[in-house]
Amino acid sequence: MITYDEVLLRLRENADETYRAFHKKLLKNEAIELIGVRTPVLRALAKEWKGERDIFSFPNEYYEIGFLKCSVAGALPFEEFVLRVDALVDSLDNWATCDCFTAKCIAKHKEEFLPYIGRWLQSPKEFTRRYGLVALLHDYVQEEYLPVLFGAIKGVKEGAPYYVMMAAAWLLAEIFVKFYEDGLAFIKENILSSAVQNKGIQKARESFRLTQEQKSVLKSCKI
Repeated sequence: MITYDEVLLRLRENADETYRAFHKKLLKNEAIELIGVRTPVLRALAKEWKGERDIFSFPNEYYEIGFLKCSVAGALPFEEFVLRVDALVDSLDNWATCDCFTAKCIAKHKEEFLPYIGRWLQSPKEFTRRYGLVALLHDYVQEEYLPVLFGAIKGVKEGAPYYVMMAAAWLLAEIFVKFYEDGLAFIKENILSSAVQNKGIQKARESFRLTQEQKSVLKSCKI
């Protein structure tokens, strides 16, 4: 059993002040307190503490604690993961933790997990919604799930919070890369917000996985 004080001590032993200042600027949220531990170190600590369930009861006083909770949860069996995931997703307050929050168990339980994602996509909270889109990006960019992906992207309307819009654009870009023709037909329906469509096209055109011809066609679809 590990205590909160022991975790804080290990985190502070691995703190990097230069990184702390840099990452704080990237998070763009002055309310978030950081110790300054780099992501690979956090992942290594989470692996070391993967059996420490007491971590989930620790206060979210620091960015690193929230990250550790999500990383430890990501190693849980599906049945236990889903008992904890709602509380973790509800506590998300930044894009970095959100985007790194993955769980290996989802791959074998995609259908069972979809209702959770659907619920998060309807949340009024920016990072809860973003996590729903990111979860789709991590585990569902497959042909059989294209209708689900298209529905999620269509749900991000004009004026959506910035980090929700960016996640939808990221998901759209990945669809262009993996299912170009399907993605192209989708945007030609002219039902997306201009922000999502244009940013998705921009991100796809930055990819090395599309041809110059494909990028030119996408450019012509900007609105």
